[in-house]
Amino acid sequence: VQLQASGGGLVQAGGSLRLSCAASGLTFSSYNMGWFRQAPGKEREFVARIRSPGGSTDYTDSVKGRFTISRDNAKNTVYLQMNSLKPEDTAVYYCAAQYYSSVLNYRSPLSYRYWGQGTQVTVSS
Repeated sequence: VQLQASGGGLVQAGGSLRLSCAASGLTFSSYNMGWFRQAPGKEREFVARIRSPGGSTDYTDSVKGRFTISRDNAKNTVYLQMNSLKPEDTAVYYCAAQYYSSVLNYRSPLSYRYWGQGTQVTVSS
């Protein structure tokens, strides 16, 4: 199984980025997909999740109204559209796959079976 995250970069505050995560080696439609982030010296934190099937979404409060998670099952890809970026959004962003029937807390990294390598997002003030 491989999750390949891309799309990170350096952007000014108020700008936008779109992260992508291409999955291979798994039945993509059988997995909820999440995005987490980790800033230097901090724990990895939940950002967003999209379920499968159905496509319902969950977000951490600090990104609601600014970030949008989506998925394209035909392309085995999950996206994170990030608008109105703030310096506090600076982190390494990771995509992760959670089996659809998991009963574990979706906000916990422990509930995700597979992880991508991370992509750096830096927001300058």
